[in-house]
Amino acid sequence: MNGSNDPNDPNDPNDPNDPNDPNDPNDPNDSNDPNDPNDSNDPNDPNGSNDLQSRSMLKTLVLVAGLVAVLSSAVVSQQPPAATPTALPSPVPREPSWAFQVQAGSLPAEPATPHTVPGSKRQYTPAQIDDLRNPPDWFPEDHPAPAARVVKGEGNLMACGSCHLMNGEGHPESATVSGFTVDYFVQQMNDFRSGARKDFANRMDLIAKAMTDQEIRDVAQYFASLKPRKFTTVREAATVPATFVGQGRMRFADPKGGTEPVGKRIITLPEDAERARRRDPNSGFIAYVPPGSIARGAALAKGGAKTTNCTICHGEGLRGLGNVPRIAGLHPIYVARQLIHFKEGTRNGVDAALMKKTTAGLTDDDIIDLSAYVASLARP
Repeated sequence: MNGSNDPNDPNDPNDPNDPNDPNDPNDPNDSNDPNDPNDSNDPNDPNGSNDLQSRSMLKTLVLVAGLVAVLSSAVVSQQPPAATPTALPSPVPREPSWAFQVQAGSLPAEPATPHTVPGSKRQYTPAQIDDLRNPPDWFPEDHPAPAARVVKGEGNLMACGSCHLMNGEGHPESATVSGFTVDYFVQQMNDFRSGARKDFANRMDLIAKAMTDQEIRDVAQYFASLKPRKFTTVREAATVPATFVGQGRMRFADPKGGTEPVGKRIITLPEDAERARRRDPNSGFIAYVPPGSIARGAALAKGGAKTTNCTICHGEGLRGLGNVPRIAGLHPIYVARQLIHFKEGTRNGVDAALMKKTTAGLTDDDIIDLSAYVASLARP
């Protein structure tokens, strides 16, 4: 074991096959090996004096490349990927959460293959459908030529059709914009731009600031030309499907099933979740409201100790009067958000003074009842 000529002894200094022998002439890693072509200190190697410099330079290049990659990754992480909008921060949660929806889960991703919706000849992939700068236009034959910013966005400026849809009816987490007067629409955009009107999700503020006056007017004229249609069905129910807020801050039925009490809430769900996710303008929503809320809201809308008769300003059937907007048939959770904003003082445009007096005495239950009643009315 300890013999000087023991071939199996790893510590035998005279073992010619010892890989740890520093004087082994056959060891390619031997720094004293005169035949080692990789020895930078080999006086007999014509390239030896340059090897160390070459390896040093290579290490430097690798380090520089790595640093550039890290910095590039940091920059890219702050930039939007191609064909998608600037990364949208999630809104700060607030109450009532049923009106101010914040994503708390996700439905499974759809297959990446092209999809369609009933009645359309067009196809879009999920990536195209979710491109908020270039929303799908499933039925171009159903509307006039849209203004440029309805179908094309850039930077913080999302295309209007992505949230409000090409028919202007919009999703409940955003708003219906079809059929309003041009002047009313322009005034609201100017209020968002100035900060007089606040968007809970901080989307409209950025969009309004990114648009020119002419772009705003062009978009206003397009949506004003669209005839409002029924898009939300209001149903009174004590029990509703179990739900969660998923992609796009839209509320969906829980895939696991189940039910829960409606409580003091308004629960709005897509009639068809798949079609809603694909931004189908022909697939609407169902709003579940507490039993008796529609009748209570109708009584409040007539005016009294708590509020003013709504028809004085909003016209017969609440279908609008001049530049005072129609509110009949709007998404009820949108109506609730606006009543809350007026009451809290976070909506301060030219239309705010009268609404602040009207909403000052409303309770949370009153806001639910009024919103349910308004949404249940027939559209113009």
